[in-house]
Amino acid sequence: QVQLVESGGGLVQPGGSLRLSCAASGSIFRLHDMGWYRQAPGKQRELAATITSSGSSNYADSVKGRFTISRDNAKNTVYLQMNSLKPEDTAVYYCNVRYTMSRFGSTYDHWGQGTQVTVSS
Repeated sequence: QVQLVESGGGLVQPGGSLRLSCAASGSIFRLHDMGWYRQAPGKQRELAATITSSGSSNYADSVKGRFTISRDNAKNTVYLQMNSLKPEDTAVYYCNVRYTMSRFGSTYDHWGQGTQVTVSS
């Protein structure tokens, strides 16, 4: 019912930048919080950054000052600008959206399939 298309991952050298995008489509009445989570090999999935529908953002301490999350509500898209990347940022990055399908409907969470980010020289 909801599809998330993620893009922008890849291989980058330490100190480099990448921009991730996640576009939501389908049976969406309203998008609420949107965010990016990441999972490194052998570790649990963790929050990177989230943003509310009004634009308030929250970041993991490990990415503060380097990552910037933003959203385009007209395009149902969330972005993650990642600067000064470090090898420890290497992970699969997952988009997450919270949405409702009708005005008084329930709220649902949906995850993207993930995009690989590798930071290595």
